[in-house]
Amino acid sequence: MPPNTPSAQPSPSDDGFAARLRHLRAGAGLTQSDLAQRAGVGVRTVRDLEAGRAVRPQRSTVELLGSALGLRGRDLADFFASARGTRLPAAPLPTGAPVLRRLPVPVELIGRDHELGGLIEHLRRDGGLTTLVGLAGVGKTVLAWAAAHRVSAHFPGGVVGVTVTEGDTEADVIDSLGAVLGVSHPEALARRFTQPTLVLVDSVDHAPGSCEAVIARLLAASPQLRMIATGRGSLGVSGERVWPVAPLDLPPPDASTLAEAHQAPASALFLHRWAAHRGAPPDECEVKAVVELCRRLGGLPLAIELAAARGRVLDPSEMLARNVLDETAAEILRDAVTASYRLLNSRQRRVLRLLGVFRHRWSIELAEELLGAEVDAVAALDRLVELGLISVRGTGALRFMLLDVVRDYARDQAEVHGELAEALNRHAVVMARYAARAAPALAGPEMTAAIARLDDVSTDIWAAITHAATEDPQTALSIASKLPRWWRLRGRDVVGRRWLRQLLDDPRCAEADPTVRAWAMVGLGQLANEHGAGGEELSAVREAVQHFHAVGDVTGELAARTVLFALCMGGSEFDEAREHGQEVLAIATRTGRLRDMTIAQQNLTWHDLRAGDLVTAQRRLTEADRLAARSGESRLRVLIRCNLAEVLRLDGRFGEAAIVGRQALGLLVGLGDPGHHRRVLATIGQAQAQAGDHAEAEATLAELRVLVGQATAAEDGPCAVVEAAIAFARGQRALAAAWYSAAADAFAGQHDLRDVAQALVGLVASTDDPAERAAARSRLDVVLREGGLTLTPMELAAISTP
Repeated sequence: MPPNTPSAQPSPSDDGFAARLRHLRAGAGLTQSDLAQRAGVGVRTVRDLEAGRAVRPQRSTVELLGSALGLRGRDLADFFASARGTRLPAAPLPTGAPVLRRLPVPVELIGRDHELGGLIEHLRRDGGLTTLVGLAGVGKTVLAWAAAHRVSAHFPGGVVGVTVTEGDTEADVIDSLGAVLGVSHPEALARRFTQPTLVLVDSVDHAPGSCEAVIARLLAASPQLRMIATGRGSLGVSGERVWPVAPLDLPPPDASTLAEAHQAPASALFLHRWAAHRGAPPDECEVKAVVELCRRLGGLPLAIELAAARGRVLDPSEMLARNVLDETAAEILRDAVTASYRLLNSRQRRVLRLLGVFRHRWSIELAEELLGAEVDAVAALDRLVELGLISVRGTGALRFMLLDVVRDYARDQAEVHGELAEALNRHAVVMARYAARAAPALAGPEMTAAIARLDDVSTDIWAAITHAATEDPQTALSIASKLPRWWRLRGRDVVGRRWLRQLLDDPRCAEADPTVRAWAMVGLGQLANEHGAGGEELSAVREAVQHFHAVGDVTGELAARTVLFALCMGGSEFDEAREHGQEVLAIATRTGRLRDMTIAQQNLTWHDLRAGDLVTAQRRLTEADRLAARSGESRLRVLIRCNLAEVLRLDGRFGEAAIVGRQALGLLVGLGDPGHHRRVLATIGQAQAQAGDHAEAEATLAELRVLVGQATAAEDGPCAVVEAAIAFARGQRALAAAWYSAAADAFAGQHDLRDVAQALVGLVASTDDPAERAAARSRLDVVLREGGLTLTPMELAAISTP
């Protein structure tokens, strides 16, 4: 007997699976390492199985080992039976005899309520064949058994099931069905279905050709027959309904309580099985570890079941610390992906390898861009979804995603085939195009939707920039130049500015498109101004203005001058700021750009405030609000209301200021922009305190502290100025003076000197210490001179009171 054709008979003295595997391997002349390599499994898996440490190996692992050992027919059936801890009948059976199984009582399904309900309804309503497809271990068989039991009352002819084994012939499959249906002659099988009958055929991928032929023939001859099958892929029978079974939905990474973990199917399954082994749920402090475990396991039920079984010995955090997943479940996951990958043709495998560069959700359009026009992306995605290698979550465009284990496998395979570098470069270009399409909408009525689109692909954007910064910095600059507004609205101004500066300074970007560089420079100024460092980028934005003006790019020039206005204001270059504001208004009026006219009017309002002209400021804000309404700019209208609330407060109309501020705040919540959120809360809190509404002011202060963060609230200017206003309104002058002093220090160095001036006005008005009052008054005079500021009548009255 050749060494690679072992005898299927185990040693007479030891018939367990561990001994059977050792005997077969030895008979084939293979070492454990040889067998592992030939089967495509880990050597630790082989070692554990032969040592008896794996009580019940995964079906896909047994398949791979049986194939590597060259087993067929009865030998393979014996091998599977041994792996399950059972034995086939001792009587001689024909070669290739199948393993038969009547419908078992299903285990309790966790996290599949929606899928189970849909499948039950489908089985009750529709006829023909339905094939559940997906990765090994995803729970196809359990879901099929559960659905079959639930619909049994609708099938008076009976509900039965069989399992197909590797290499079964058509005759084997027919014999299996005849045995469970009580039909002794194959030719009489079709006549058995005189009443509605449901037949479940499990693991059809073990013998797809045989199953396809038998099922097609039976369905054609038996109108009362309904069939449900499970496998890694569809059979291709006419009228077949393919029903993909995806891994369980994962818990969010920030889930921190048992209640939150129970809401996600993957972690709910883990907790249920854990409690079955331990008799009680894990402690609340273990939730983070449970979430991490379930996310690492990709929501694959079999892997989760195995991990939960470790709960007999280990807590979740101990599993993570000991990397037990690397030894068991991780190998099962990879085996499952490997088995499905082998069902793909060469073009489909390459598609999966390329798609592995996506980090989160993506759309058909993004896939088409990545794969190129020569690939039928829709057909490829359909096949990958069918095999469970791609998950479809939700109904939006960005609904496709890869499990972490599939993504890791795809990237590994891409690296083996020398495709990873090319794929990552393609991915960066695709994300650059995506950012270019999204960027224009960030400055218009579709801003909220544009922000959401970028949020959905944020992981891919960061990955693309990080990769391209090293390999293709001009593409990285192209991406980064489109994102400053998004970064600012999402509070990423510091990191965004750092990326822009790094890329602009990269010598390889010196020859980049000058317009791309100019937009990057505008972004630098925009982001720097957000954290009080706008003066450092004045020269860059001035250079951008010159470029856009020279090439006649009106959109670019308006954007650059608007940013330059803000930077000049922060740098006390007030005359230049006014010139840029007036130029923006003139260009926008000349070209009919309502949005830019609105922004210019709003910006020029601050020059009116600087001059203490509240009447003109209100008039200008009213005109800006009218223009924003005409242009459909809801966000600009919100910001105008924020500014109007502050003007009303400065005019002593505290009740109106609080009402307008609250209206603006309600609309601002969904827009991001944490800077304006903090500012309007500070306006509301001060107005409430100045109106004598102490309790309401305290509640607003609490909101502000949550937004800022309790750890830093004491050093935050808006928090400090509201604290001061509340203390002053209650007659706590010493406390008010301390808070106003803290506010002045916190505001110092920021772009709006009027904030510093207002805090110093409060300090002068509240302190009873003559020396402190004199020092504050002296400091106020310097700020007014540097900022070219004129105090309002109310402020003048406050500091003139002894």
